[in-house]
Amino acid sequence: MASWEIWAAFLGYAVPMIISPGPGNTLLATAGGRYGVVGSVPFWAGFEVGNLALCALYGLGLGGALHEHPQIHAFLKWAGAAYLLYLAWCFFRASAKPPSQTQAGKALGFVDGVICVILNPKIHSMIAVMFAQFLTPNVNLSLQVGQLSAAFVVLGLFCHFLWIYGGKVILGRYQSPRAMRIQAAVFGMSMLLVALYVIMT
Repeated sequence: MASWEIWAAFLGYAVPMIISPGPGNTLLATAGGRYGVVGSVPFWAGFEVGNLALCALYGLGLGGALHEHPQIHAFLKWAGAAYLLYLAWCFFRASAKPPSQTQAGKALGFVDGVICVILNPKIHSMIAVMFAQFLTPNVNLSLQVGQLSAAFVVLGLFCHFLWIYGGKVILGRYQSPRAMRIQAAVFGMSMLLVALYVIMT
């Protein structure tokens, strides 16, 4: 079991990293505003399962290849940007529909959540650094990976809920056809800007 000093340092690292703005949290807030908390649960669940999968990958040392081969990181970067551009196109298309056809549209699902995490270089880097900093030598590796992964996912559930609920509170009150079209245009522009950010970093 890790000491309280390690857990304090872990919280000091993980909470700001998880709750800070980024492609994933932007999508979570978008889902909350567009589909509400309940409607966002499948996407949210996929998001956390993706985080857990990456924790297992990096915690057990299998993620080293991603850093030893820069081309893999580059692929994730461009694939993630392409996915965000696809989402931007979907939102822009929804914003162009006439009022009689305006609706929230199909909610982001479980698979979307997993893809969002797997193709997000920020999350890869965050988890890789987490294990590099907080794994203790000469202590059972599986136990440490399990503890850190569980703590990371629990923190993620809390922090990501705040993004989803914040999106619902701020944007969910505007549900008229005109407001929905404006929301779709704003979300599309947000996805476009996030894609450009991913490409440029």
